[in-house]
Amino acid sequence: MDGTALLTITVLAVFVGFEVVSKVSSTLHTPLMSGANAIHGIILVGAIIVAGQAADPWVLAVALLAVVLATANLVGGFVVTDRMLHMFHAKKDPVKAGAHPEAGSK
Repeated sequence: MDGTALLTITVLAVFVGFEVVSKVSSTLHTPLMSGANAIHGIILVGAIIVAGQAADPWVLAVALLAVVLATANLVGGFVVTDRMLHMFHAKKDPVKAGAHPEAGSK
């Protein structure tokens, strides 16, 4: 593929991705994005493969940038998932945890 075709595909993918994500309600956005961690992992593996086979310095620079961005996206997705799952933990009752019930009232 030539550069024009690749640029066209990239622009169309960005546009379609923006349109799809902007239509998702805010209550579903976090679970859907955190569930996409497997896709980000695949992107990271692909970026590492491209970086390992790069012969041109520009391709290597772009591939390394892709590795950094994919890693940040993957780690951020896991952080969001972890924070979201902590919202569903039961809060500990201070009396059951062994704390004195009047300790916080002074």
